[in-house]
Amino acid sequence: MRTTLNLSDALATEAKARAAAEGLTFTSFIEEALREHLAKHPSPAPSEPLPTFGDPRTSRFLVNIDDRDALWDALEETSTR
Repeated sequence: MRTTLNLSDALATEAKARAAAEGLTFTSFIEEALREHLAKHPSPAPSEPLPTFGDPRTSRFLVNIDDRDALWDALEETSTR
């Protein structure tokens, strides 16, 4: 899967340098780090679904958290108020 990550410049630079030193690509280094973290920290028990707010009759909700772009738009709109 292709995805975009927003990393600080310092973190990305350090990770790229470490990957190169270990003979890995940046992608494989990140994958390995994620696998190690997930193995050390198992998923918590399933939780209740997140609440939604809005009008279910019209299917209009304030933010659809499954829509990353809409979520970012809402966060940016809120921060400019």
